[in-house]
Amino acid sequence: QAVMGVQVVVSLLAASVMQKMAPHCSFARWLLCNGSLHRYKHPSEEELCALAGKQRPKAKRDRRMNGVTDDKPLSVPRDINLRLDTSPITAVDALVLRYFLEYQWFVDFAVYAAAVYVFTEGYYCLADPQKETNIGVLWCLLTVVFSVKVFFTVMRHYFRSEEGGERSVCLTFAFFFLLLAMVALVIREDYLEFGLEPGLASVSSNLEGILKQRGWEWTLPLAKLAFKLGLVALCSFLGACLTFPGLRLAQTHLDALRMAADKPLTQL
Repeated sequence: QAVMGVQVVVSLLAASVMQKMAPHCSFARWLLCNGSLHRYKHPSEEELCALAGKQRPKAKRDRRMNGVTDDKPLSVPRDINLRLDTSPITAVDALVLRYFLEYQWFVDFAVYAAAVYVFTEGYYCLADPQKETNIGVLWCLLTVVFSVKVFFTVMRHYFRSEEGGERSVCLTFAFFFLLLAMVALVIREDYLEFGLEPGLASVSSNLEGILKQRGWEWTLPLAKLAFKLGLVALCSFLGACLTFPGLRLAQTHLDALRMAADKPLTQL
């Protein structure tokens, strides 16, 4: 009998490949730097002066020789005909973005988790192991946990901002989803069928025997209440975490549709 099963070996192999290949081959980095996204180049001072009809700014050495020591900022009119050049986004450009490394690691982990899950499902279909735990499900659960962590990091960044009203929006949506979750729990399952009550009844029946043996059967209603309160708090937290990513994604989608108004195929 082998010390490690096939799933453990594949999981260790996937983790090792992910660690070794991430600096050289990254699916997340390819998504941003495959040439489909472009950035605008910043114009030089010479171009701005030429469009504004001003003289070219002198070098610091010439200004010191002429007795000019103060560095006045260059001001140009707002109505100049300025056309910015575009350039494909490269990995060097993406590295300066906030949370790019977290994004790259999470997307790569999700890709490897999907590969491990597909392998384990195929392994279960072909070999039909009875005494082995499906490690692919564990990889999927870790992906969900890490996604919540990334969302929480982004929400914390917006929550710390003192300008723009991000903190108020986060709190507003947190209370909104809290109220929505409480309403969903109050409504009977004849109208909203989540399957929560049958599952909770099954868990309660299993816990009842264990609690009666120790004389703690009085804690069963408290356990039910704590579970529901925890579920409501989790829904409120997830709603607050998904607020700003959802709003920014919707705004980006609208901007993309507006920019591709004359390209129906691109809009699809």
